[in-house]
Parts: sequence; C-alpha cells; structure tokens
Amino acid sequence: MPHSTVYLPARLRGFRPSWLSPKVLRTEVLAGLVVALALIPEAISFSIIAGVDPAIGLFASFTMAVTIAVVGGRPAMISAATGAVALVIAPLNREHGFGHLVAAVILAGVFQIVLGALGVGTLLRFVPRSVMVGFVNSLAILVFMAQVREVSDVPWAVYPLLAAGLALMVLFPKITTLVPAPLVSIVILTVITVAAGIAVPTVGDKGALPSSLPVPGLPDVPFTLDTLTTIAPYAFAMALVGLMESLMTAKLVDEITDTHSSKTRESVGQGIANIVTGFLGGMGGCAMIGQTMINVKVSGARTRLSTFLSGVFLMVLCVVFGPVVSDIPMAALVAVMIMVCFATFDWHSIAPKTLRRMPAGEIAVMAVTVACVVATHNLAVGVVAGSVTAMVVFAKRVARLADVTAVVDPDGGRVVYAVSGQLFFASSNELVGRFDYAGDPDKVVIDLSATHVWDASSVAALDAIEHRYAQRGKTVEIVGLNGPSARLHETLSGELSAAG
Repeated sequence: MPHSTVYLPARLRGFRPSWLSPKVLRTEVLAGLVVALALIPEAISFSIIAGVDPAIGLFASFTMAVTIAVVGGRPAMISAATGAVALVIAPLNREHGFGHLVAAVILAGVFQIVLGALGVGTLLRFVPRSVMVGFVNSLAILVFMAQVREVSDVPWAVYPLLAAGLALMVLFPKITTLVPAPLVSIVILTVITVAAGIAVPTVGDKGALPSSLPVPGLPDVPFTLDTLTTIAPYAFAMALVGLMESLMTAKLVDEITDTHSSKTRESVGQGIANIVTGFLGGMGGCAMIGQTMINVKVSGARTRLSTFLSGVFLMVLCVVFGPVVSDIPMAALVAVMIMVCFATFDWHSIAPKTLRRMPAGEIAVMAVTVACVVATHNLAVGVVAGSVTAMVVFAKRVARLADVTAVVDPDGGRVVYAVSGQLFFASSNELVGRFDYAGDPDKVVIDLSATHVWDASSVAALDAIEHRYAQRGKTVEIVGLNGPSARLHETLSGELSAAG
C-alpha cells in the first residue's frame, strides 16, 4: 500500500509549541544545561547560609525550577534556592530546627498564592524606572562581590584559569553561537584541570552532591497553634521577599525580551512552587536574577523549556554525573558569573553624558537603591527604600508646582485667588499661608478650576482658610472644582478640624 502524506489543517499546525523548532530546541536545551551547572555552587552556598545540608538547597532548586516552568507567569525565568530566602529562614532553622523551616516554606507558599490572588503584582506600577535601574545595578554588584570571595586566598592557578574562561566567553561567540560560550568555557577548563592534575577549588569542595531524588513527606512539627505562630512571621517575610525579587526579575526579563508576562500568575506560581518544594523537603526559593540572566541574556533562551530542563539537568548532573560535576573548577563558574555581572549592569546609567542630563532626584533614587542593597545584601530592602525615596522626591517636586495668584476687583469689593497645580498633603500645607486674611476685602473667591483636590489634607486646608476669613467677618466662595474634587470636598468639608 503506498504511503500517503497527512496534512494537518493550518489552525492545528499553529498549535505546535515554538520550542519544537530545531533551532529553538537546541538553544533551550543548551541554556538549561548551562544554568544547571551555574545553579549547583549557588544552591550549595545558600544551603550553608540557611544552615541546612547542601542537598536541601539542590532539591529546592530542582523542584522550584521544574514547578515554576509549568505554573509560572514569566517564561524563561529561573527560580531556585536564593540567598535572600536563606537569610530570612536561617534564624528559624537555627532556633527551632529543620521541621519548622519546611513548615514555614509551605506556609510562605500559601501566603504568596493569597497575595497573588489579591493582585500584589499590580504594585509594580509604583516602582519607578530609576529604582529598576538601581535594582539591576546593585544585583550585578552583589553577584560580582560574591565572585570576589571565590577567588580570594586561592592557589595561583585559579587566576590564569579565570582569565582563560573570560577570554573564551568573549572570543568564542565570534566563531559560532551554536553552542553557548559559557558551556564551552566550563567544559574546556574542566578538561584542562583534570587532565593536567591542577589543584584548584572545585564544585565538590562546596559540599556533597545528593545521590537520590527527594522524597515527599510532611514537615516534622507538631500541628498546633503554637507552631503556626512561630513560623508565621518568617513565612510572611519569606513570601514578601520572594515575591518582590521574583516580580522585579520578571519585569526585567519583560524589558529584555520585549514581551509581557502575567505578574498575577507568576505570584501564584511562586506560591505553588514553594508548597511543592516544602513537601519535598526543600528550603524554598524565588526567582534568581543571575541565573535568569545566564538563561535569557547570555544563552538566548525564551521559553519554559529552558527553565524546566535547568531543574531536570540539575538533578541528573548531581545524581548520575556527580563525580564529574564535582571536578568542575570553581574558576570556570566564577568566570561565567563575572560575564553575567558585566552583561547585567546598566553601564549607560552611569555614563557622564547620562548623569549630566538626569535630574538630581532620579540619580538620588538610583543611588539610594544601590546603597541599601549593597549594605544589606537584600534586594527587597533596596527596592522599598528606593521607591519611598522616589515618592518623596516626586511629592516635593509636585508640591512646588502649586501656585496662588490674587486679583482684586477695581472697585475693591472682592478679591479672586486663582490656585493652580495639584493640591495634596505636601502642597496644601503651604496653601494656608498664601492668603492676606487681614488686608483682603470682605468677599473672597477661591478659583480652583486649574487644580485638583486629591486628599483630606487639602480639604482641611480649604476649611482652615474659610475659618480664618470667618474669624474676621469675611465670606469665602470656592468655585471651579472639577467633579471628583467637588465630591471629595462636599463629603469631607466641615468634618475635619479647621483650626488654623
């Protein structure tokens, strides 16, 4: 019987995932392998910070990456065990034991799902660009500082290996981009050190790799109200820190790839991933900006497949190829992370030409963000501090825009004050002192057609102005209020203290 060709309708052919393309598939697979190699020493280091066995951090990186690849909102973003989460839960593990840590990870996941459902992702709208730039730059600085520690007090052979790794990653893409330069660098440096018997720090020196897959189970804690009150503060802090880092990283990847992602789905996905990780005995985690940059910016990955494979490859490398992976020189991975630092840092933001044109307030916001992150080693602290600084700068700038001009009628029977700008708590505080209560005629008109009343402070200021004129037997007429301002004024006027 002759073979016949089956043609699928165009509408069915369109359902083929983009990663099935051979070119995309190769990129995603190789990117996942590079990220998996970069995850191993990081996960081990964060396990040490949290005070748990290295296998716990590796299990968390595996389960976080695999789960978030399915349920997350930002394709190609890498989630795993992170330093920020480790810092939050380390005191709980130290004081109450590993069982409480696992319980806190699960509860943090529940908190993240609730926060995601409540729309916490929309708060990113209030993070200004200067904070985002500071976030990216401070991250690059933190990653670089971590690499400096890895090449301090080490054998001299580490430095030529590091230089060779950097050179390979700079020069190899000029030959071909079919294989990621970081992967080539890691393989070549590993072969050289093993073949030549060069004694340098390796991945194996960081800690023992797991020899089996994680086993699901319940946390070993009493299920009582006392346990809940003990873990709840740590769980909530972990949920907030994890969401902030994850959502900021997702926003950064959105900009790099010029695509949009669902922040609500990402928030809920982070929660699900932490719950799964907790039940499998992991230490929890969130998005990893460094490994995400390796995946997206260095390796060119764009789909969920690279995220999924980074977790799968991580376990395969640990369980099946543990002895080989243990021989990878740390110099090779340090070289990769240094390249990530240089690729991540926004060099344009500190160029003299940019700084000359940038408003002083914007520079201050960026500097505060970087300073707070570097000082605390906590990206969430820097983002909050930078955002608060940006709000203060904005409030001061807008407050100065409010202006009052007075026009007296020719017959001297009344005066019209025209108010322009925005009236809110910062600008309305100065409004009361802009009127001549003693010298004005008996009739005063305040024209607000060129302004907007935003809050109760502004209504209270207008009440105070009327009260001061009334004490002198003069009448005030407020005109020109737009619809929302008129409704706010009508609702609150007379209900607030008018003493002035």
